Amino acid sequence: MPGGWEMVVIALVILLLFGAKKLPELAKGLGQGIREFKGAVDGVKDELKDAQDTVESENDKPDKDPS
Repeated sequence: MPGGWEMVVIALVILLLFGAKKLPELAKGLGQGIREFKGAVDGVKDELKDAQDTVESENDKPDKDPS
C-alpha cells in the first residue's frame, strides 16, 4: 500500500496526464465502475447462497422410498 508521499506523487502524475478538467469525469466513471462491480459481486453471492440453500434443503428431505 502506497504511503503519503507516494500518493501525492501519483495524484500529481494523474493531474499532469489528464488535466484538472478531466479529473471529475474520471472520478465519476471510476465510482460508477466500482458500484457496478460491487453489485455484480453481491449478485453472485446471492446466487451461490440460493444454490447452497437449495442443495441443503434437498439433502434434508427424507427419501420417499427407503427400499
